[in-house]
Amino acid sequence: MEALLSPSFLTALIFGAVTAGVPLLLAGLGEQISEKAGVLNIGIEGMMLFGAYSGFAAAYYSGSFLLGFIAGGLGGMAVAAIVVLLCIRFGLNQIVIGIGVTLGFEGLTALLHYFQFSRSYPNLPAAPVLAIPGLSDIPVLGPGVFAHNAVVYLAVVLVVVFTWMFRSTYLGLNLEAAGNKPAALDAAGVSGLKTRALAVLSTGFLAGLGGAFMAEVGAGSFGPFMTGGAGFIGIVLAMLARGKPVWVLLGAALFGASLSMTTALQVAGVNVPTDVVQMLPFAMVMLVLVIFARHSVLPPALGLPYVRGDRG
Repeated sequence: MEALLSPSFLTALIFGAVTAGVPLLLAGLGEQISEKAGVLNIGIEGMMLFGAYSGFAAAYYSGSFLLGFIAGGLGGMAVAAIVVLLCIRFGLNQIVIGIGVTLGFEGLTALLHYFQFSRSYPNLPAAPVLAIPGLSDIPVLGPGVFAHNAVVYLAVVLVVVFTWMFRSTYLGLNLEAAGNKPAALDAAGVSGLKTRALAVLSTGFLAGLGGAFMAEVGAGSFGPFMTGGAGFIGIVLAMLARGKPVWVLLGAALFGASLSMTTALQVAGVNVPTDVVQMLPFAMVMLVLVIFARHSVLPPALGLPYVRGDRG
């Protein structure tokens, strides 16, 4: 019990929770935008995975983590463009296309990795860390929360920006209308199809950025299927957040702590089977769904294709 209360264990747990939670936060925020606009983006796992591959490859060959993050975001956006074409332009089933995108890019990234690196798994150097002066010196909490890569702080800033955007801007109202009554949005002179398309592309960029963070910062390498269901957890977070970005942040922290438990227990010298600990995030997903899913509020037009009135 003393090992679980030691500063080393608590620091490792908090640091790992933040590192593991940021990809979930970015994916959840992206999915929240997409769902507000009425698109159920099941393909977010494929976007994260292609973002992870693109980000790692760009950082590996250029030596720049910044270029890696940009490439990861653009990679996720490229996958999202496929969803825009098939689901929004042609009105195909969003769930079927999303599953197809995820399975397709799982296979594609594994194939690209094999042709590029064969059976080797090259590593990146340690990602740059931005320690906040003063705050990073606080025992346990300081190194766990205030000494991370800049993308961590960007993700938290996005929570504030999206909260303001959803509540106080016409863009937020347009997203709500696209998910509730896209025909009314068209009648007001704003293209419902374009609003949905931009929302999905934004989702792709954020999901790709989350995947790139996972590869560049979290693992320092890329491996096939490395996202391990993170995109689906992001979907759960978005659905349960009731349109509030701060709830996505809290949920990402909770699931991030579950994901980081393995490393933290190893630091504390606690011998727990790895498979048992790795099961925790998915057990947490089921528990949260049982408790909160009945109270979730989803847009009326979520998952329904909109085929008329593009006035753009």
